[in-house]
Amino acid sequence: MKVQILGIDLAKNVFQLHGVDRKGRSVLTRRLRRDQLMKVIGELEPCLIGIEASTGAFYWQRQFEKLGHAVKIMAPQYVKPFVRRQKNDTNDAEAICTAVQQRNMRFVPKKTLEQQDIQALHRARQRLVNHRTALISQMRGLLLDRGIAIAVSATRARRLIPKILATPSDELTELMREIVSSLYAFMLQIDERIKAFDRKIDAIFKASEVCQRIAKIRGIGPKTATAMIAAIGDGSDFKNGRHLAAWLGLVPRQHSSGDRRVMMGISKRGSQHLRTLLVHGARAVVRTAVRKTDSRSMWVNELRQRRGYNRATVAVANKNARVIWAVLTSGEPYRAAA
Repeated sequence: MKVQILGIDLAKNVFQLHGVDRKGRSVLTRRLRRDQLMKVIGELEPCLIGIEASTGAFYWQRQFEKLGHAVKIMAPQYVKPFVRRQKNDTNDAEAICTAVQQRNMRFVPKKTLEQQDIQALHRARQRLVNHRTALISQMRGLLLDRGIAIAVSATRARRLIPKILATPSDELTELMREIVSSLYAFMLQIDERIKAFDRKIDAIFKASEVCQRIAKIRGIGPKTATAMIAAIGDGSDFKNGRHLAAWLGLVPRQHSSGDRRVMMGISKRGSQHLRTLLVHGARAVVRTAVRKTDSRSMWVNELRQRRGYNRATVAVANKNARVIWAVLTSGEPYRAAA
């Protein structure tokens, strides 16, 4: 039995395999427990293995590559069209096997342990930021229910809530003050944890020459630089900068047919976290370009006047993604236009 291409439907404890030979004939269909998987894969001659991007995918990629196999990871939405019948593990494994053979298939960039560590750091920090936002929203809601309105801002919440709690009010009972005070103290604890994660990100940034090269680009800071390196490595998995921008969802979404071409809003594919960081950085570039006269600022200002603030912001984020790819793949420092 010579398996040329193998599709594996990953799971927590049970794994489904579907293998074909060089003529595309099915030669292996097997269901394995977790403790059996490495033994069976190790007995196979080196082949191409396809798996879906999921929790543990990069771990299994490293393990299979140690055994001499070539491993490709695909996003689930690119595999779904190849599921021919009802969804189950057997059909999913067959679909993965079929999808990995497509010449135009887009694969997920590989990640080292260091990249996964940085990505985990960003994800943990973002989780805390989300918790803090939820806490602030809850405190604003509780206070608004008592006739006290606070604008949407973490900075204003830190400044105003202690003053509100210290000011006598018939609407705020002692119990309500205790509730809001406890939530506010919890928010301050989360602030400290977020700052600790920020210090770790800054330390990684300062220790990385590549991250510092990327940060020379206007609108790119330590968080964006480290997040990009964690996601795409050296950028070699992308043909050009436009492909990277498309992978990040920073290109227009099409709805075209025949001679009728309709360009809609950005596609928003890929990592929302990366896209958010790039857009936030781009927003700062657009805001400060008004006071500058260099060629890039003039381009930004003309674009903002012609297409509006939001479109200009996305255009800058798209351009920054392309420049990041160029800096990574060329190995040269960023040289800003005069």
